[in-house]
Amino acid sequence: MNESSSPTKILMTLGQEIVKALHERRFPMLEIPDRRTSNIVFDEDSNSYVLGPSRNIRDSSNVKHVKRFAQLTWVASFAKNLLQASRTSSLRDLYYSSEAFGVGFTDQSESDRIVTDLECVTGLPRESFGIYPEEHSSIYGEAVMRYTVSGYEGKEIDLTISPDGLPVGPALMTAEPLESNAEVVLAVESGGMFSRLIETKAWKRFKAVLIQLGGQPPRSIRRLMRNLHVTLDLPVYIFTDGDPWGMHIAKVITSGSANSAHIKDLTIPHAKWIGVTPDDIIQYSLPTEPMSNADLKRLDELSRDVRYSESEWQTHIQQFKKIRIKAEQQAFSRFGMDYVVDAYLSTKLD
Repeated sequence: MNESSSPTKILMTLGQEIVKALHERRFPMLEIPDRRTSNIVFDEDSNSYVLGPSRNIRDSSNVKHVKRFAQLTWVASFAKNLLQASRTSSLRDLYYSSEAFGVGFTDQSESDRIVTDLECVTGLPRESFGIYPEEHSSIYGEAVMRYTVSGYEGKEIDLTISPDGLPVGPALMTAEPLESNAEVVLAVESGGMFSRLIETKAWKRFKAVLIQLGGQPPRSIRRLMRNLHVTLDLPVYIFTDGDPWGMHIAKVITSGSANSAHIKDLTIPHAKWIGVTPDDIIQYSLPTEPMSNADLKRLDELSRDVRYSESEWQTHIQQFKKIRIKAEQQAFSRFGMDYVVDAYLSTKLD
């Protein structure tokens, strides 16, 4: 597929190829990049996971392929209808919409996989078709963005308009960053920490655009962060819980994930994880919990992950294994409501 074409045109071309095969009394076939882990490779130039050269053929003449072939063509049709009507859909809405057409998805995880197949066939992310996950991320800071969605084209929005921050949905994800007084993007794992940084005016003190990740960030928030980073030349700092899972949130932002290996321009290789590191847990005498067996197993997995091959990351992993304790972002509250801003982040960001 030609990535320079519009999403609508790409979907129509896909449909025309299928119809042409039927008119010629041929069984339509689709070539789909192989997403098995054996075909996912780490590209050192981009510092991220990408798909290798292996391809799969989905052949409608094969009874084992017919169901998924039909499901994919329905998802493509659903996406084209969204674009033509200037509408968006959540992945959940798509799953329930399929019931009216008897598509036969077993559950949402199956329909999600077919959406990913469509991404691979077309070379475009689902967001290009107006399909999004349910969002739990927010943004706040001194920056102005301009909407591009239908009905709001050209309208500008100040990201400090709401004291609760703005939820990151389809309109904001695709908006164009225009200008900012900020000097950094500060991404934080939890909603509670995000609210604290707004209330304490940490965004003004650190000249930061604040982003609430809501745990492992969805692709839409990662794309928005990259957009701010590239367009406004803002460095990105990531503040998460002090455990293997928080550390991995940062690594997915910098180096991507295997699940998104087929999508380009999601990573921010120079983003910096500023903690909570195992050294921070000791230095600040934070309240902690013992690591569970799942935590320790995860550390073993990360130690073998090619994304963690750099000595800095291996050092963090070994330190976590040594201390065998973990701490949340909110642990700094033990020393006072503003301690995380006045003592911890001021040191990290300065």
